[in-house]
Amino acid sequence: MKIKNTTIIFRVIINFMKNSSTKNTTKQGSKPSRMTGIAIPLGAIYTKKNTVIGEFTVLPDFAKFCKKAGIEIIQLLPVNDTGTQSSPYSGLSAFALHPIYIDIAKLPEFEDVSKDKDFEKKYKDFIKKFPYDGNTRYDYDGILNAKDELLRTIYATTTIAKSAMPSEELTKWIKKNPWIVNYAVYKNLKHKYMQATWKSWKKQDQEVSEKEIKNRWNKDADKKEHLFYAWTQMRAAEQFKKACDAVKKEGIIIKGDMPILMNEDSCDAWALPGIFNQNLRAGSPVDGENPTGQNWGFPTYNWDYLKDNDYNWWKDRLKSASQYYGAYRLDHILGFFRIWAIPTRDTTAVLGHTVPNVPITRQTLNNNGFDNDRIRWLSQPHVPTGAVEDITWNHDSACKILELFMNRVGNEELWLFKDSMTGDKDIYEADLSSFCNEEASGRIKDVLSMHWRNRCLIELSPDNFVPVWTYYESTSWKSLSDDEKNKLKYLIDCAENDQNYLWETQSSEILSELTNSVDMVPCGEDLGANLPCLPGVMDKNNILALRVIRWCRKWAEQPVQPYTPLNELTELSVATSSVHDSPTLRQWWDEDKNGVNLFVRTYPWAFGLEGWDNDAINRVANETFTPEKAQSFLMAVAQARSVWCIHPLQDFLSMEKSYWLENSDAERVNIPGTVSEFNWTYRLPVQLEQISKDESLIAKIKAVASAHNGGN
Repeated sequence: MKIKNTTIIFRVIINFMKNSSTKNTTKQGSKPSRMTGIAIPLGAIYTKKNTVIGEFTVLPDFAKFCKKAGIEIIQLLPVNDTGTQSSPYSGLSAFALHPIYIDIAKLPEFEDVSKDKDFEKKYKDFIKKFPYDGNTRYDYDGILNAKDELLRTIYATTTIAKSAMPSEELTKWIKKNPWIVNYAVYKNLKHKYMQATWKSWKKQDQEVSEKEIKNRWNKDADKKEHLFYAWTQMRAAEQFKKACDAVKKEGIIIKGDMPILMNEDSCDAWALPGIFNQNLRAGSPVDGENPTGQNWGFPTYNWDYLKDNDYNWWKDRLKSASQYYGAYRLDHILGFFRIWAIPTRDTTAVLGHTVPNVPITRQTLNNNGFDNDRIRWLSQPHVPTGAVEDITWNHDSACKILELFMNRVGNEELWLFKDSMTGDKDIYEADLSSFCNEEASGRIKDVLSMHWRNRCLIELSPDNFVPVWTYYESTSWKSLSDDEKNKLKYLIDCAENDQNYLWETQSSEILSELTNSVDMVPCGEDLGANLPCLPGVMDKNNILALRVIRWCRKWAEQPVQPYTPLNELTELSVATSSVHDSPTLRQWWDEDKNGVNLFVRTYPWAFGLEGWDNDAINRVANETFTPEKAQSFLMAVAQARSVWCIHPLQDFLSMEKSYWLENSDAERVNIPGTVSEFNWTYRLPVQLEQISKDESLIAKIKAVASAHNGGN
């Protein structure tokens, strides 16, 4: 059967498989095979040779295990340099690889330098310092610092360091990778400033032109240090490319992860400010789990600037990634349609807005019966003196405090925030010690910040307004008459309808430009997205959607909220049991009994149940998790219509109890909303060599892959 809209992506898959020197080839024009994959953070792979952390060089051996198990895709988290931040989504560069994944012993310079007894001891001490027992997380900071020291020691022995001149090899590499200039100068400055954000640097180092960066790159005093970063990146790219090529020879696709956003503290944001909106930060609006939304702190893109430059920065990112990957995951693909943009000086996301947007003009509001006084009431919080006086118990001191931030409305006990106010950070950074004690100061700031957010409309530019995401909770909205509410709601709905067209237009252009610039298979993380235009744009550009099975439910259908039938999932999608931000399959089974019960009820055959035996369904669902239940779940998901099924290795390992950690929480990769040494430092419970010999595990994984792939 010919499947609509899959021709192009299938052709890409076919070509990849044809060029990968494998027997598993597919003739041009025939229907390609469905594929099953494993998702694993690179650092998690534990081998006899790579005991400290998973490194670039582990990939070929992992690919051999995957091939034995019938796996055809390896999905990695981002491997870009993130500096002191362990999160792979907090990149310092869109292009630079993370030095923490360099295999020191496989560097071309290692053999000679290892003859030095001092270095030999230093390297052996490095291996001994970070032992792994199969139960702990790896020490990100410790390993990063130790590797940096080893790399610098090796680099010091090279002719590059001794002469402060690039070798012929390095010269050629630099020419092919011009981004290294910005990166090296930036990293050198980061080093000088003790890794502090560039926003805190001296002004002459914060605001540097392209010409000045090139001049600094060539500065004799810093040349040796700049070339260290270039040499490190050359060796990292060399190792990663060699490893990826070996994986491809096994007939396996590596799927990389492309974070849509860049850290504010990145060389790209520093060196290429035109790409970003410096006064806006990305996040997400208010929802049930986040009452003030999420402020990620990453700058938003200036798409007009990028368009004027033919989206070359993004295209270069993808071309660089295509050296290694056969497929890529666009994280938060919704951001190409529209982004939730938050003023830089706001701590929460409440007063964020979508970009692009269709504003409601003052004239439109006037024409619908809202005069300027009413508009002011809707868009400017009116703070009563009593809001502060209730804390100070003194009218005069309350007024003096309010005067710091606000102007009085005539002779009334009402105040409006000054035009100079740019966000609630202005409130929290104010010194109120001359008016009240520390406890009262904190309460006052919280109250004023609450009022700052309490508005129905936001005036983005003179006479242009957008609604607050939770406008219906504002004091000003609640005070409107029913007629006024209906009129304003109509205007808001009209603007939203126009925005959908705007978002479709923007995303269609950008994603078409990007996906056509490389031959990799595009995938998009579209979780939680409900834009009417999104499925069509992704389908048109042959971008695989993401379907986390436990969340694929018809949430609007009350009270059951049934699962979306697996055969109704879009074929252009990646089905998965878990993601790096979610609990594992094992955790989900033991924590979400309602969801588990419904899943068993929906697919009883997967658990060996016949017919509609309510007692049996309840019994199975209420039992604790077992390897058999893991296998049943994964075998059920294998029936998904999705062209690819990619599951975390932890979920595959859950089919053998010997690989379970005592505490299932320890098997998670990340806990969103938290920052700790736990996040992103997961490791396999045993060495790769052990699971590669586990015929029982391999047989179970192979059965799941075969069930999805059609018996291949």
